[in-house]
Amino acid sequence: MNVPNFLSFCRIFSVPAFIWLVLNDFLHWALFLFIMAGITDALDGYIAKRFNSVTKLGEFLDPLADKLLITSGFITLTINGLMPLWITLIVVTRDLVIIAGAIVFQVLTGSLKMEPLVISKINTVMQIILIISIMIENLYLLKFSLMTMLLMIVSFTTVLSGFIYIFIWSKRAVEKERS
Repeated sequence: MNVPNFLSFCRIFSVPAFIWLVLNDFLHWALFLFIMAGITDALDGYIAKRFNSVTKLGEFLDPLADKLLITSGFITLTINGLMPLWITLIVVTRDLVIIAGAIVFQVLTGSLKMEPLVISKINTVMQIILIISIMIENLYLLKFSLMTMLLMIVSFTTVLSGFIYIFIWSKRAVEKERS
């Protein structure tokens, strides 16, 4: 196992600890763990590209680790009453639609290749910023004047990226069917 894949596994295994920390009101530690997971995400991507150690396993593990951590962040913060339910429903619904779409595309075409879109990367970064902001706001009893704007940006990038994936896969499925 190479270093980037090890770091992805570390992120995956940090998810239960993160959930436990949030649900038991250890937000300081949850925030620390979430930030460390974000650092390992950036680090594994850098190492994989810099040292040409991209693997098929890593191409699967990295986005899985991201989705598990981000989704658990939205859900557990919502359970604790810190994250608005409506934004969590948008994020989780988008992910479920993408998973269902990927399965349908694979069944119809037999040629699914997940390619992260720029909007999807922006969306992930915005979701991470929102989760961190919510935890900081609640830890330090701050009120970010831009929180409403951040929630709107995350909802926009989430919905937009979901629609773009659906559009691209629909177009490719039609093209595949014609050929």
